[in-house]
Amino acid sequence: MRRMIPAGPSVAGSSVAGWKAVVRAVMLGLSTGLLLLVAGLAVVLIVVPKATGSTPLTVLTQSMDPTLPPGTLLVVRPTPVEDIRIGDVVTYQISSGQPAVISHRVVSVASSSDGSRTFTLKGDNNALADPAPVTAAQVRGVVWYSLPDIGLVNQLVNGSRSWLIPAIAGVLLAYGAVMVTIGIVSAARRRRRVAVAGRSHGRRSAGAHRATLG
Repeated sequence: MRRMIPAGPSVAGSSVAGWKAVVRAVMLGLSTGLLLLVAGLAVVLIVVPKATGSTPLTVLTQSMDPTLPPGTLLVVRPTPVEDIRIGDVVTYQISSGQPAVISHRVVSVASSSDGSRTFTLKGDNNALADPAPVTAAQVRGVVWYSLPDIGLVNQLVNGSRSWLIPAIAGVLLAYGAVMVTIGIVSAARRRRRVAVAGRSHGRRSAGAHRATLG
């Protein structure tokens, strides 16, 4: 009759080590993904607008539904008024020199005898065009690209610079410290396992040698 031999400590230890390796791999993947996400958002919200002189804005109303629903990020790039065409989505100041802006689509362009241009704009979801023609002095630029649902992140980033940058720096430093600590602990454990295995091998070799002599 065959006897069943229970799993020894080495089998249990290898199983635990396997689970630890899986957990470490998952945590590393999640942390790397989070780091890449933060880096990507920084590029979209800060680096690209800063490098091109563009302005990130957030859609707050439904006037451009369904093309640009609330929460959409708009990156508005300065554009010469002579290059603005019908169909472009233009961001303009409601009153020249004031910070409040609207982003609507150009539906007609008018030129006066002195060469100046005015634009009639309309929200895609609005029944009527905006009440007053938009002058060149009011135009902030043309929407260069848009990203759905990223506008709320833009509001957080560009409305909270005083604490956000230190917070991101702190997170990155903490991430680096955790990874370094994990590396040091793993290296120490490997050294201990090698030392224990060496001592065990030495004892077995000594025992076998004594048995041979006896």
